[in-house]
Amino acid sequence: MGSVITTIDTDEWKNARKRAQTQPYTSPALSVADEHVCKNPREARGLRNKARVINLKERNLDMLKNDLILRNPLRLMDHENEAIVPQGGFGAVLARAGVGKTALIVQVALNTMLQQKNVLHVSLNDPVDKVSLWYQEVLNSLAHQYHVRQIKELWESIQMNRFIMTFKVEGFSVPKLEERVKDLKERQIFDPHMVIIDGLPFDERLRTPLAGLKAFSENHRLHLWFTVTTHRHEEPGMDGLPVQLASVADLFDAAIQLQPEGKKIHIRRLKGGPEGETICDQLLDPSTMLIQDPKEGR
Repeated sequence: MGSVITTIDTDEWKNARKRAQTQPYTSPALSVADEHVCKNPREARGLRNKARVINLKERNLDMLKNDLILRNPLRLMDHENEAIVPQGGFGAVLARAGVGKTALIVQVALNTMLQQKNVLHVSLNDPVDKVSLWYQEVLNSLAHQYHVRQIKELWESIQMNRFIMTFKVEGFSVPKLEERVKDLKERQIFDPHMVIIDGLPFDERLRTPLAGLKAFSENHRLHLWFTVTTHRHEEPGMDGLPVQLASVADLFDAAIQLQPEGKKIHIRRLKGGPEGETICDQLLDPSTMLIQDPKEGR
């Protein structure tokens, strides 16, 4: 099997794009033409009041987005999650199966989407509906944690900034990915700012494909993240890195590991960020799979 671009997400995104193109950003009640049409002063005042309500809702939504961006605990690592991975660079989230890699990477993606930047999520394991469900569940959990009521409006305002693409592992290759991304950009369907590759097997044969992905990331000026599955029985390499990353560590600018200890899941920075600082004062909440700032739990 080759690659499959999501029909669900494509339709969803195209519908949002159509709405954006057919509905002007400025409220009709604010246009000069409508003021002239509305000869009844009471009607004109009603339209102006309606316009103010619409603009107030938009402003409140923007304030909500900014608030969620500022609350993002990943900023504690290096101001913004993108600052950890430079343009054209690589980042990795490592953990054993089921510990929370996808939940963490989705939080990174949502933070980027809240900044109105595009995220291409490439899944090699899960179907479109399961990946889409991850985003909705994580956003719902964030909304609950921060008492956000406008969850529907918030999701509608950022969903066009996400595009899901699925491949079979055996059908994935750098040329195929580059071809799909080039096609999306040329058709003006989607121009990614960040790319997530979820489920790529990290083994001894990966050096050449990763080098190709590095060139792809640099050519398109992308921030590229990977999820990497580790195993309980494996000893770390000589440099202390998990064996999956040890042989290709020079290609990566940042690496974050989720490490279960008892009932807690610690977020440890293996590479990237301030020199000499390896342990982040952060946890992943096992019940919600959200990044938890310990200061808020005190």
